[in-house]
Amino acid sequence: MKAQDLIPMIDQIVPYKRYGKIKRVIGLLLESQGPATSIGDVCYIYTGSGRKKILAEVIGFREDYCVLMPYSTIQEISPGSLVEALGKPLEIKAGSALIGQVVDALGFPLDGSTLPKGLVPVQTEQQPPNPLKRPTINEIISVGVRAIDSLLTVGKGQRIGIFAGSGVGKSTLLGMMAKETQADVNVIGLIGERGREVKEFIERDLGDEGLKKSVVVAATSDQPALMRIKGALTATAIAEHFRDQGANVLLMMDSVTRVAMAQREIGLAIGEPPTTKGYTPSVFALLPRLLERTGTSEKGSITAFYTVLVDGDDLNEPIADTVRGILDGHFVLDRSLANQGHFPAINILNSVSRLMNQLVTPEHLKAAEMLRETYGKYLQSEDLIQIGAYKKGASREIDEAIRLYPKIKDFLKQKTNERSSFEKSLQLLGHVMEEGI
Repeated sequence: MKAQDLIPMIDQIVPYKRYGKIKRVIGLLLESQGPATSIGDVCYIYTGSGRKKILAEVIGFREDYCVLMPYSTIQEISPGSLVEALGKPLEIKAGSALIGQVVDALGFPLDGSTLPKGLVPVQTEQQPPNPLKRPTINEIISVGVRAIDSLLTVGKGQRIGIFAGSGVGKSTLLGMMAKETQADVNVIGLIGERGREVKEFIERDLGDEGLKKSVVVAATSDQPALMRIKGALTATAIAEHFRDQGANVLLMMDSVTRVAMAQREIGLAIGEPPTTKGYTPSVFALLPRLLERTGTSEKGSITAFYTVLVDGDDLNEPIADTVRGILDGHFVLDRSLANQGHFPAINILNSVSRLMNQLVTPEHLKAAEMLRETYGKYLQSEDLIQIGAYKKGASREIDEAIRLYPKIKDFLKQKTNERSSFEKSLQLLGHVMEEGI
């Protein structure tokens, strides 16, 4: 190694260490006298026995005390435990060697193995790209789902919310897109999931085919709130690293609602005032800061899908409403469709891709609008049709909708192992609507 290569390494060496001592523990929070540090920096807390050190983050200050929140449980921390300031925010390791791995919120392999070589350090907190330096989105990305590619076309760098209640097929849809997408690499954040669901998603929904071009970041529901937030930030930071290498990345996060719930826990713990449904102001500051980091940059793109859990299928609850206002489109999964065995259960009439009009050809757009109109016309008259109150010939539009409805239903359904390229989806759309595309 040359002498000039050692200079940056020497500059990073901290000549002295800063220490403090734990003075108080209140619920999820630790208060320490010292060390001199800044908000967002990480610290080591040495347990009473001194054999174990716990990672914690500085989240605020109260009078003369530092307020810390640990990344793990605090059972072994005692009054007087030593706190060592590292003088920098959390860093994780990222790189192409991480593809095919399942890691935790701190970027370490979840199976306990060692990290592969060739990774570089990346900070989990990054600034979004400069708005004036974001290239416009003008290229389509196929996700392999017929209803999306044909009727809700997505562009490279677009950010979409998938809104649904529990058990409507979000994870299955994400796994399907991960296997069939044209993206160079997938980054999947499983935030606040049940521990049982992580392995099920990887083996059943993602499969070996999807995993070999994916990085999975898992932070389960039993972990502290800070770890769940870090899981979302780590997944985003890994996606940003691949984007900076010039890749087209597909980021999928399930779910952003649990990230908001974790931030609410932290906000309430440090004394923030609760607002609508108990969510604190910091929640509504975190969401745009997280979601705006994805999208296009001068080097590559991150196409992002964020799932949003809606309580009681209420699309106007605070988190759903806020996320929908930030993103570039929303797909609504309908429980009534799922109950009928219709998969994917995308309600195409309540869903929208805000960039579709500027991405597709006029012929494609015309056929998609015709299908929506015909499908909507049938659903408006469905009750009359089912009870036999509608007489054939009363309306030419309804007659046409009745004729095409079975073909439309078959077109919108897709088995999880059924492949459908973008070109094939367009061809089938034209066949259903009897239009040339």
